[in-house]
Amino acid sequence: MEQTAAEKKYNVWIVILSIVIPLAVVALFSIRLKDYGINVTPLKFLPPIYATINGITAILLVTAVNAVKNGKRQLHERLMKVAIGCSLLFLLMYIAYHMTTDATKFGGEGVIRYVYFFILFTHITLSIAVIPLVLISYVRAIGQSFERHKKIARITYPIWLYVAVTGVIVYFMIAPYYV
Repeated sequence: MEQTAAEKKYNVWIVILSIVIPLAVVALFSIRLKDYGINVTPLKFLPPIYATINGITAILLVTAVNAVKNGKRQLHERLMKVAIGCSLLFLLMYIAYHMTTDATKFGGEGVIRYVYFFILFTHITLSIAVIPLVLISYVRAIGQSFERHKKIARITYPIWLYVAVTGVIVYFMIAPYYV
């Protein structure tokens, strides 16, 4: 199948955002505002909030897939837009937290340490990979290329769900070590 006009229009933006977002996160993750003389209160209250947002995103994704399977396309569309909004909100809070607060080291030992870092590694890697998948899925939907949307959504959905769920798991695993 050929790309729709909407897809062609947004392809450049999909590529740009898929590169810029992870690079910006890495860059901003390494910046501590206090190192630049900016006196801000550490936003230590954010991790449970953005972990909750990850949990809500997971629920929204499952509910949205169930909605479309039951023929409720408009509900599916609304839920997916809210899920994208939640992911953006998570990202902003995550960056704000790390720009104002020193990194927390995982203190677990033994097998649990390896489990934590495996989950964290896959979470981070797939959170980068899911960006273009979500954007492509969204553009195909707004371009009403629903067969092509379904094809990519079958890949996007489990990855995005994994990222959302493992975000919550990572939070619970590291929460005891927050200072």
